[in-house]
Amino acid sequence: MQTTFNWLDAPSQRQPSVLPRNPPAIAAPDVPDPAVPALPPAVEAAVWRANELGQGKRSVVSSGWASLDAELPGGGWPRGAVTEVLATQPSVLEWRLLSPALRQVVGAGGQVVVIGPARHPHLPGLLHEGLDERQLVWIRAEAPSERMWVTEQLIRSNAAGAIIAWLPQARQEQLRRLQVGALACDGLVFLCRPTAARHEASASPLRVHASVGLDWELKVNVFKRRGPVHEGELILPSVPGGLSAILTPRLRKPSRLISRGATADVVGSPSSFAASRRHAAIQ
Repeated sequence: MQTTFNWLDAPSQRQPSVLPRNPPAIAAPDVPDPAVPALPPAVEAAVWRANELGQGKRSVVSSGWASLDAELPGGGWPRGAVTEVLATQPSVLEWRLLSPALRQVVGAGGQVVVIGPARHPHLPGLLHEGLDERQLVWIRAEAPSERMWVTEQLIRSNAAGAIIAWLPQARQEQLRRLQVGALACDGLVFLCRPTAARHEASASPLRVHASVGLDWELKVNVFKRRGPVHEGELILPSVPGGLSAILTPRLRKPSRLISRGATADVVGSPSSFAASRRHAAIQ
């Protein structure tokens, strides 16, 4: 039997104050629960939180740009993992983005193996970027199955300092198999894929998209990484190999020339007014 009490009708002369129906919650102090055992220091150090950039145990190679390294887990391109580089035009921007890291691999005596590029590697440009042709191996594989087989065998052999493979038609299960194999690989593994692959699922822990700007710069978006979501684009100054020595100051900023040309024929501008007066004089 349930009994309810109405304090207002009680015969007592002294009536207690009425308590609010929903009293404000008082936040409990952040004190560790004694019932939950503390993690060992080694385990605690290995815990990765999703709001922080992952710090893997494997070493990394600097990308050559401080702003990009700051957005990459560990501060550079990871060893022992697959990195996907997406671009609209294959074999155009990948070399400019990866050359600073490949230069370090070659400088340490490692080999760079290229598998199935869409365009022939431009050797003078690669030499200008500091890549030695004696440490560059180009494997011509046309069929997608051949490219996948060669890439997987090179990752398993762990015999190259860097592997760059163009795999535009790689399936999800194939990427997962490459990522599992790359865990035991000490070199860099880059998979070059089209922009459309951005909306496909992938087991690669690091995926970036690269595009080019008007002033020769590279625009890079890190849309998948071990850490918080990267918003916006990184602007990386980059001039194709050999052009930096011959470009005039005006050609280093083509966007300024385009903006001037675009406003030259705008109605009301001084140039358009002078052109209309010359036309009237001829008539």
